[in-house]
Amino acid sequence: MVPALLSTDPSERVLVLEHLDHQRPSSDWIVDYAAGLARLHATAGPEDVGVLRRWLGPDEADVESFLRLAEALGVPVAPGVSGELDDLVHRLGQASGHALLHGGPCPGNDLHTTSGIRFIDFEQSSLGSGLVELAYLRIGFPTRWCVTAAPAPLLDRAETAYRTAWRTATGTELHDDLADACAGWLLRGDALVERARRGTTDHLARIPDRDWKWGTATARQRLVHRLGVVGQMTADRADLSGLSRLSTDMRQRMLARWPTLPPVPSQRP
Repeated sequence: MVPALLSTDPSERVLVLEHLDHQRPSSDWIVDYAAGLARLHATAGPEDVGVLRRWLGPDEADVESFLRLAEALGVPVAPGVSGELDDLVHRLGQASGHALLHGGPCPGNDLHTTSGIRFIDFEQSSLGSGLVELAYLRIGFPTRWCVTAAPAPLLDRAETAYRTAWRTATGTELHDDLADACAGWLLRGDALVERARRGTTDHLARIPDRDWKWGTATARQRLVHRLGVVGQMTADRADLSGLSRLSTDMRQRMLARWPTLPPVPSQRP
């Protein structure tokens, strides 16, 4: 799951890792990736509480920013949506799980080798529910430069591979769906910029006036993609029905306002 640690020099803050030859990923790379991610997540458990920080989800400020963006776009917000989002933030904050979360399990931090997937660069790792990182596949790798939107059948295969690998490694089933996790990433304006710029301003508030490129997609492209994903995934959730309609309406308004916005890439570079 990770390169072997060969040596350390704490005084110089140096780790010596085995050399791995990265190969060009196959067209269905997310299937093996998802299985590898599940095995990585399964390496931690309740006994590891306190070893790493707890994963932090969106907060009330993110909710307020998202609703202000809807207003700025001229999209009406139904009376119950604010309550739905408050409940969502609470659920994500209370979500159970002690998975070892990578913190940025995206293209570039995965090495595809002859012996399987290896993950590197764990500087943002934490403990929490593995679903928040499994959601990366649908929501488009929100914390990294490389956005992809795989076809639905391939996403289904990858998510099945994750759940199968998790069950094999832990002997337990994952019963929760990904709607909450994807909706949580939608709310976070900081997931539109690289790490050095997070926490510096309300990035969602910038969307109506300007667009900016980060990696393979612009901020507006990323947001339109996420709105579409969340609108579909919450369509059958009674407790998120208002968010589903709002996401769909915001996406349609953005595409009408900026009709030349292309979809995010379907393949990694």
